[in-house]
Amino acid sequence: MIDLPRSSYYYRSTARALNLGDTELVAIIEDIQDELPYYGYRRVTYELQRRGHLVNHKRVARVMRENELGIKPRKRYVRTTDSNHDSPIYPNLYRNVIPDRPNMVWVADFTYIRIAAGFCYLAVILDACSRKVVGYGLSKRLDTPLALAALQSAIENRKPPPGCIHHTDRGCQYASDDGRLMPLVYRVP
Repeated sequence: MIDLPRSSYYYRSTARALNLGDTELVAIIEDIQDELPYYGYRRVTYELQRRGHLVNHKRVARVMRENELGIKPRKRYVRTTDSNHDSPIYPNLYRNVIPDRPNMVWVADFTYIRIAAGFCYLAVILDACSRKVVGYGLSKRLDTPLALAALQSAIENRKPPPGCIHHTDRGCQYASDDGRLMPLVYRVP
């Protein structure tokens, strides 16, 4: 046992921590993040303390924020709309006005579903009045046949009256030649 008062021991150990400047702390944090890239300030503080540096979590958070050392989370979504195409773009006939009866306006879009093997894509067509699904298609590929399968399903289920608006985004799946001709084939007299 050392004949040293407890307060002196803690004073000396905190003095060692106080001697650590911000630039030195940044270098150590960068080394930690090279080894452990997904660590935020809490885990970095714990790792610093494990390595013998007595540093407060608030200081670590401040230093990381000032030096832009935070975690950059990975994007966890799949882009489903590609508006950069040479196909014609048509005017918006819908104008986001909620219709007063069903089968006046159908809105369509894509989404993705994460599965063990990657992703599968879902094309959905909703009735803008009732917000009910009128048609859908499911595929492993995000392409025009998926959009056409959803539209064909909606037409078979609902048999829309003439003048029903099929509103979509400006994605290449809907603007392709096949996507533009599909409503003409299934037009109800």
